[in-house]
Amino acid sequence: MSGTSLTLSTQDATWNRDGQDFNARDPRLYESVVLLRVLGYFMDVVFLAILTGLVGLVLWIIGILSLGLLMPLVAVGVAILPIAYHTLTIGAYGATPGMRLLGLEVRNIEDGSSPDYIQAFVMTALFYLSIGVTSWIILIVAFFNPRRRLMHDFFSSLVVVRRPPPEEI
Repeated sequence: MSGTSLTLSTQDATWNRDGQDFNARDPRLYESVVLLRVLGYFMDVVFLAILTGLVGLVLWIIGILSLGLLMPLVAVGVAILPIAYHTLTIGAYGATPGMRLLGLEVRNIEDGSSPDYIQAFVMTALFYLSIGVTSWIILIVAFFNPRRRLMHDFFSSLVVVRRPPPEEI
């Protein structure tokens, strides 16, 4: 393949990663992505529960030491923790810890680059908003497109793919 990062339209993109080109339309990148995303999300829920317990405890102690004046921090801190967790891990590492353990990564649909923090925030905020409004029904969208993208993926210009082994990049 040529050395360009983007050769055709978004639908026919060739991504360049680590000096190697690979075809974004390769169906192997999207095999079992829906199941792995679900399992990765459940792993992240466990990680978040542990993190929420620790952060909640620290904020609770701060609230008690302030004689209750800072108790609203407990609610705010626990409420923003999932959004911060997903945004920061996707923005910094290209995947949440649960996704990484299962060999998934989030990529920019246009050039295959890792998402920036704004894209990660948009993806995360739209995920929580859409599941809150539709009671998870919106996630069925993944079964109706070849790249198994969800609505929050489309609106943030991201795609979740399997991490190809180094010899296949």
